Amino acid sequence: MQKRTTDGSPATREEPPIASGTVSHDDPNTARPRSGLGLLARRIHFLAGFAVAPFLAVMCLTGLANAFTPQIVDTVHQQELFVDTDTGAPRPVSDQVAAALAAHPEGTVKAVIPPPDEDRTTRVVMSMPGLPDVDEFADEDLTVYVNPNTNRVQGELITVKDRPPAQAWLRHSHGNLHLGPPGRLYSEFATTWLPVIVACGLALWVAQRRSDGTSGLFTRSRRSSSTYARLRGLHGSLGLLLSLGIVALAVTGFSQSNYVGDRVDQLLESVGSSEPQLEAEKVPLSPGEEQIGVDRVVETAEAEGMRGELTITAPAEPGAVWEVAETATGWPIRKDSIAVDPHTGQVIERVTFDDYPFLAKLNVLGVQAHDGTLFGIVNQVVVSLLALGTLVLIALAYRMWWNRRPRHALWPPTPAPVWRSLSKAQLLTVVIACAILAWAMPVLGVTLIGFVVLDTVINTVKRRRTRT
Repeated sequence: MQKRTTDGSPATREEPPIASGTVSHDDPNTARPRSGLGLLARRIHFLAGFAVAPFLAVMCLTGLANAFTPQIVDTVHQQELFVDTDTGAPRPVSDQVAAALAAHPEGTVKAVIPPPDEDRTTRVVMSMPGLPDVDEFADEDLTVYVNPNTNRVQGELITVKDRPPAQAWLRHSHGNLHLGPPGRLYSEFATTWLPVIVACGLALWVAQRRSDGTSGLFTRSRRSSSTYARLRGLHGSLGLLLSLGIVALAVTGFSQSNYVGDRVDQLLESVGSSEPQLEAEKVPLSPGEEQIGVDRVVETAEAEGMRGELTITAPAEPGAVWEVAETATGWPIRKDSIAVDPHTGQVIERVTFDDYPFLAKLNVLGVQAHDGTLFGIVNQVVVSLLALGTLVLIALAYRMWWNRRPRHALWPPTPAPVWRSLSKAQLLTVVIACAILAWAMPVLGVTLIGFVVLDTVINTVKRRRTRT
C-alpha cells in the first residue's frame, strides 16, 4: 500500500544517499554514455569544466563590465571627452594641435583625432619622454583633449593606443587581470578549452536523449526525479540554448589572445587573407619644398568621403606620408584608410573595407561583436546575457557535482578513467585530434598534457591503495 501524508496526498519517496565510495551508474537519472567516446566526452566535460570554470567565471564577470566600456568611459572621463562649451564655430585642427603643443612643448605629435560629434573634444596623441613602451599592447602616450570651438585644453590623460585609463583598465582586467603578458595565459586557458567543453557537453546531451528516449529539444525532468536529474536537465537545456553563442564568444576572442592569435595570423597569411595595410613609401623631398599641414590632410580625407572618427597619423620623419584611417566601431563597418602625399596633399594609396579578404572581414566583425560594439546596445545586451548564462551554467555544474557526493564522503566522485574502453581506431583518432588542437592552441595542448599526467598519477595512487 502506498504511503500518504496527513493531507491524503501521495508521499514523495526520498532517494537514499549514495553509499560511500560508490556511484550509482545504473540509476536512469545518472545514466552514463555506453560508447567509449561517450565516456571520454563525459570525463573531459567534467574534469576540464571543473578546472576551467573558476577562470571562466572571472572572464564572464570582467566581460560584463568590458561590454559596457563606452558608457563607463564616457561617464568616468566626461571632463576630457566632452566639450565644456559648444558656442562658436570649430577652429582649424592645426590651431588645436598648436594648443596641445603649447601645453607640452616637449612632446611629439603622433596622431590627431578630430571630434566625430559636435559635443566631443579633439584628441591629440603625443609621445612623451619618460613614458614606457613596454610592448605593442602597453605602450603609453599622453593624449591632450582640446575644445575644438575655443582651443582650450580641457584635460590630458595617459593613454594606451588612445584608450583612456578607464578603458585600458577594463580591457586589461578582462584580458590579463593586470598581470601583464603572463596574465594573458589565464584568458587563453579558459577560451581555448571552452569550445571543447561545450562540444563534449553536447555529445552528452545527445547520449542522454537516446538513453531517455526523448524527442523534444529540451529535457523535462519529472517531479519525482532526483535533485541531480533536475539539475542536470536544467544544465543541459540552458547549455544547449547558449552553446552557439558561448562558442562564438570564445572563437571571436581567439585573434585577440597571445598564442592562438599568432596561429590565427599565420592561418590568414597562409591563405592570403590578412588584413590589408597601407604600404606607401617615403616621398622624395625636393629642395625648398614644404610639407602640408594637418588641415590640408583633413580636407583631403573629407573630399575622399571618409566619415566618422578619423585617426590622422603624422609623418614620423621628413618625406613620410600622412595616414588617415576610419577607426569608429559599429555597423555599418567603416575601415577605409588613405596615404596622403606630404607635399602635394594628393592621395597616393587607398585601402577600403571592400579590399579586405572574406576571412579578414569576418575577423573584424567577430572582434567587434566580441567587444559588444558591432550593433550598439543590442550587442551589449546579448554579450551580457551570454556571460550571465555562463555563470548560471557554472553554478549548476558545481551544484550537480556537490549533490552527487556519497554519504560520509568529503568530496563527490569523479568519472572513472576511460582510455582502456576505447578501441585502437578511436584512441588513434583522439590522439590525432589532440595533436592538432595542441598545435593550434598551445595553451590547451600544454594543459591537456598536464591533465593526462595528473589524472594518471592520481589513478595509479588509487589503484595501489585499493590493492593494499
